[in-house]
Amino acid sequence: MRDKQPVVSTDESVTEASGELGGRLKGLSLRRQVIVLAIWPLLEFAMGSAVSFTDMAIAGGVTATPDLNTPILDAMSFGSYIAWLLFILQGAVATGTNALVSRAIGGRDELLAKQALGQSIVMGFFAGCFSCACLLIFGKALISFVGLSVEASKFAWEYIAILSLSSPLTGVMVAVNATLRGSGDTRTPFGITCVVNVVNIAFSLALVNWFDMGVAGIALGTVIGWGCGVVLALWKISSKRQSAKREEKRGVAVRLEWPNLRPNREVSMRVLRVGVPSAMEILGMWAINFMGLRFIEQLNVDGALGAHGVAIRIESFSYLPGFALGVAAQTLAGQYLGANNPEKSAKAVREAWKIGVVFMTSVGILFLVVPQLLVSTISRDNELILSLASPLIQLCGLTQPFFATCIVLKMSMRGAGASRLVMQTSYLSMVFYRLLGLYMVVHVFHGTLLHVWMVIALDLVTQAILFSRLHFSGKWMQAKV
Repeated sequence: MRDKQPVVSTDESVTEASGELGGRLKGLSLRRQVIVLAIWPLLEFAMGSAVSFTDMAIAGGVTATPDLNTPILDAMSFGSYIAWLLFILQGAVATGTNALVSRAIGGRDELLAKQALGQSIVMGFFAGCFSCACLLIFGKALISFVGLSVEASKFAWEYIAILSLSSPLTGVMVAVNATLRGSGDTRTPFGITCVVNVVNIAFSLALVNWFDMGVAGIALGTVIGWGCGVVLALWKISSKRQSAKREEKRGVAVRLEWPNLRPNREVSMRVLRVGVPSAMEILGMWAINFMGLRFIEQLNVDGALGAHGVAIRIESFSYLPGFALGVAAQTLAGQYLGANNPEKSAKAVREAWKIGVVFMTSVGILFLVVPQLLVSTISRDNELILSLASPLIQLCGLTQPFFATCIVLKMSMRGAGASRLVMQTSYLSMVFYRLLGLYMVVHVFHGTLLHVWMVIALDLVTQAILFSRLHFSGKWMQAKV
């Protein structure tokens, strides 16, 4: 057992009143607490989506030859799923870290928060190395399984072989950002991510336009961006001066102390207790969605996979508010439970949920009104992609309230430590719709790409209903962290 050292609490870290929070959140209404925590993730995710959007646009302009433009977009769509795969293990570490740190901060245990930071950095790095090795070994098999064309397969491997090298870097940076968000500091992760994205775009454009590196240049730009981000993140979290500034401005005292990088079995197991079910859930989601790619390719429709990827990139702008508010709900749920105030934990989540539905529905209206304009920003003069992707964007517009519900409630439950409950509920719906349902649509009814997206929409509606019931049952607040 570790020696639990007492932590001196101040008005900047926690309030003296039991069940209340301190720092920047001290004395704020629940709505203002949600907004304070959500505003920086919103800007961060907006920039991330802009980078993803830019990467796709750069890829669309790599060549003016229509015969190569479509396979390049197909390859980039495949690459986006591979990028998701790289983040699964790191994301599991981040989920466990966020839950443990938010409980520790709410419970006034600063030592535990620092230990969680150290352990998560080590676990994130090794998780990234493992992900990188797996992708380099099995990447070509994944490409073959999806059934990409010969040209698209060549571009896809060129992209993911380089992109995989960023995985150990993302593992470290994601762990640092998760710790900061769990402690209530969402501004510092935004600043770090800004640097990553600016460097990414600058190098991607330079490598593609000046050095004619094609999709390899886009991937290498991403790796360079993450490398700069890791250096900045470690400096921010380990510098005494930087930590003192954060504590003064935002009431956050978590700092990396190098002895906490040594193995600590108890803390690591607490992180994994929450993180492993989350990893299993997200890995299952990835595998199910990866099967969805295969189903789409089996439609035997030219440009279907590229249109699918373009639609997802555009859709990503809609759930920016949802994920930002999910971060707020995740942090507040954990901190209020750590402060022994489950009633405020639930109320904070509902406040974030309500705001998320309003924002995402507003973006959904835009999708319904100008879908072709949005698609044309990526596909340019590709009429095939334009005709296939535009109806998908309109369907996205209709599902936004349900998508917002899924995002905010799932993230809040993970922040409370109920990742196993989230995993079980997600699987129940996704296996039915995204495996059985898509198989029936593609192989029995011989449907179209739009029909595939309709099945996915039904899955979102069902999950929204299931997670709403779980939230009001209160079962998620009983999780052990």
